[in-house]
Amino acid sequence: MISHPLSRRMTLKGLAVSVAGWSTTSWLPALADVTQSAPTKPKSVILIWLNGGPATIDLWDLKPQHANGGAFRPIATQVPGMEISEHLPMLAGCANDFSLIRSMSTREGDHSRARLVSLTGYTPQGAIKFPAVGSLVAHEFQVSHDIPAYVHIGGRPTVTNGGFLGPQYAPFVVGERGRRDAPGSGSLRVADLAPSSIEQQSERLQLLTGLSAQSPVSAASVVGALDSAQDRALRLMNPQAASAFQLEEESAAVRETYGLGQFGQGCLMARRLVERGVSFVEVTLDGWDTHSNNFERVKELSQQLDRGCATLLKELRERGLLEETLVVCQGEFGRTPRINGQSGRDHWPSSWSMMLAGAGIRGGQVVGSTSADGIEVESSPVRTPDLMATIFRSIGLDPRKQNMSNVGRPIRLADPEGQALEELL
Repeated sequence: MISHPLSRRMTLKGLAVSVAGWSTTSWLPALADVTQSAPTKPKSVILIWLNGGPATIDLWDLKPQHANGGAFRPIATQVPGMEISEHLPMLAGCANDFSLIRSMSTREGDHSRARLVSLTGYTPQGAIKFPAVGSLVAHEFQVSHDIPAYVHIGGRPTVTNGGFLGPQYAPFVVGERGRRDAPGSGSLRVADLAPSSIEQQSERLQLLTGLSAQSPVSAASVVGALDSAQDRALRLMNPQAASAFQLEEESAAVRETYGLGQFGQGCLMARRLVERGVSFVEVTLDGWDTHSNNFERVKELSQQLDRGCATLLKELRERGLLEETLVVCQGEFGRTPRINGQSGRDHWPSSWSMMLAGAGIRGGQVVGSTSADGIEVESSPVRTPDLMATIFRSIGLDPRKQNMSNVGRPIRLADPEGQALEELL
């Protein structure tokens, strides 16, 4: 049936008038609100993940006058009144760029659960597949280029998929080269582009065939993950995209300044990636599970952290990137103020510290405090939802923004119980 031209024109005209009348009272104000709240330019986040739970009482919140304080001494920073470990001298020299939260107080003391909560912002709930914060940031900013929007450097990521956002928002993994290289040698490879053996390919095809026969839904998720990995690999064949991972393009002097171990080179790669607009980069420094020989191990790890992190902050500042890049430095929890019988410290989520820098964060601040023995938070306790709300606010995202989960329930970027730390913003 063909509509009469005149009646069709009149109908469209009436529809246009109706829409215009509705939009002036509803749609346009809503659009204005979105425009005002949306960031004018997508920011980037670099998460320096201290895997294993660092003894932050030996990094950011020393207790030299108490037996719990151990062997390390505090040193002054360029911020009056802010003192940090003697093994972080380079960071002490750029304290104006970062702020400390000394009153983190969380619940989870198990590594796996604590990591999951720290990296998603939510306690596991039934069948909900919570995405990592890196996936959320990549999803919200939707920066389109051939380099993956969420890159994980060093070790295996805790959240290996994109949660309910889908496999296209899973972390793209850059790890150490083959087992023949010494751990921490600084030799990095793009793991997602590593060639598979014939045996591995055969196993994957058999798995896919089996899933197809048993469950179309399961098969679809596997196909989605494989398609996403293939798409990333094909896009990275663009020489300009692949060059972001080529540290050989940097001078020997710059590479050495970051430190030639895996962590230092990971920080350098993070700088190269955010320069190219990557939304979220995770750099892991492993080895903080110091149940024994805490002070010897923390000293060595602190030297790596100091060199890599301080150089990263310095280069971001000098290149005009620090105002557009949020740097977060934390682990899954802290360690016991009391020293155990093996000169170590055990798991301690009740009172610990972390660092924030760049983007919308005011530098040179200290939030909260702990008791003289380090056991209790004395002021301004901060929980994971508060930290997540602060992170999202600092990069221009509304923590209350919702995404539909895999169970059909809308989930906010940050737990609604979280309150952003206004004193840092």
